[in-house]
Amino acid sequence: MHRLTVLGIESSCDDTAAAVVRLDAGQAPQILSSVVSGQTDLHAPFGGVVPELAARAHAERVDLCVEEALTQAGTDLNGIDAIAVTAGPGLIGGVLAGVMCAKGLAAATGLPLVGVNHLAGHALTPRLTDGLGFPYLMLLVSGGHCQFLIVRGEEDFTRIGGSIDDAPGEAFDKVAKLLGLPQPGGPSVEREAEQGDRRRFALPRPLLDRPGCDMSFSGLKTAVLRERDKILAEKGGLTRADRADLCAGFQAAVTDVLAEKTRRAIGDYLDLRPHAPSLAVAGGVAANTTIRARLETVAADLGLGFVAPPLSLCTDNAAMIAWAGIERFRHGARDGQDLVARPRWPLDSTAPALIGSGKKGAKA
Repeated sequence: MHRLTVLGIESSCDDTAAAVVRLDAGQAPQILSSVVSGQTDLHAPFGGVVPELAARAHAERVDLCVEEALTQAGTDLNGIDAIAVTAGPGLIGGVLAGVMCAKGLAAATGLPLVGVNHLAGHALTPRLTDGLGFPYLMLLVSGGHCQFLIVRGEEDFTRIGGSIDDAPGEAFDKVAKLLGLPQPGGPSVEREAEQGDRRRFALPRPLLDRPGCDMSFSGLKTAVLRERDKILAEKGGLTRADRADLCAGFQAAVTDVLAEKTRRAIGDYLDLRPHAPSLAVAGGVAANTTIRARLETVAADLGLGFVAPPLSLCTDNAAMIAWAGIERFRHGARDGQDLVARPRWPLDSTAPALIGSGKKGAKA
C-alpha cells in the first residue's frame, strides 16, 4: 500500500491512549495525533496503581480518546486502514478494555484488527522516530519491565538479559513511597536527587560482581529502606537533605548498574557484526535525564549510535502501538474477533523466564 493510516489504542496500565499514525511510501512516518488520558490523580490516594480502578477508568475513557485522536488527525474511521491495539502484557482489566473497544470498532467498520505486544511497541519506537535499521540493541526499561533485546525484525526479538526481580521503574516507585514522595515515583525521585549528595550513602550495585547482563533492583530498594530506618532511629525523622541524599544515592546506583550491564550487552550485540551498530533505549525510565545521559556516554565510548525517543514517546502512548501495528500489518499480520487479552506475553518466547512463570506463562 502506498499509504497506510492506522489507529492505535493503548490501555495496559494507567494511561488510556489513542493515536493515529500514517506511513506514506518512501517517506518518514507521521504521528497525526497522540492522545493520552492519565490516571495519576485517581490513584494518588492509594500510593500506586489500583488495577480495578484503572480498568474502570479505561472502560470509561477509551472511546473518548479514540474520538479525540481521530478529530486531531483530521479524519474519521473511513480514513483508517487498520486498528492496532495493545493485547498484552499488562493489567488484564485495562488490556481487556482496549481490546474490546478495538474489536467493536473492527466489527462495526470491517477494518482489519492487529493485536500488538506492548513491549514491542516500546522496542520498535526508534524505527518510528529515527528510522533505525535492524538489527539494533534495545534497552527496554520501564515501570514493569527491564530487558536487553537484540531487535532483528518487527517480530524477531532475542533477550540477552533483564531484571530478575523488580524493574527499575518499580523500584523508583517503591523508593518514592518509602520516602513519602508522590507517585509516579520516577519523576519525584529524580527531582529530589538533583539537590542531593549521591556519595553520602554506600548503597549496593547488585549483580555487578556476576557475569552476564541480568540485573536486580529489589535489594537496592531494601538498602534504601534500611538507611532510612537508621536515620529515623537517630533523628526521629528525615530532613529534606536526608531525603535528597537518599534519592541521589539510589538513582546513582541504578544508573551505575544499567551502565555497566549495557556495556556487557553491547559486547554480545557486537558479536553479530551489525552494520552501523546502534543502542536504543525506550520505556518510562528512559525519560530520566541522568540515566539517559549516562547510557549515551556508554554508547559513544564503544562507538555506537544512540537513539532515545522524545520523552512523550518513552512513557506509555498509543503512537507506538499504531506504529507496531503498521510494522506487523505490512508483513501480513491480521487478527480476528478471537484476539485475546494477555496479562503475560514475553517478546522472546524461547528465553527462560527471568522471574518465574505460572499457569498463564512466563512473566517476562
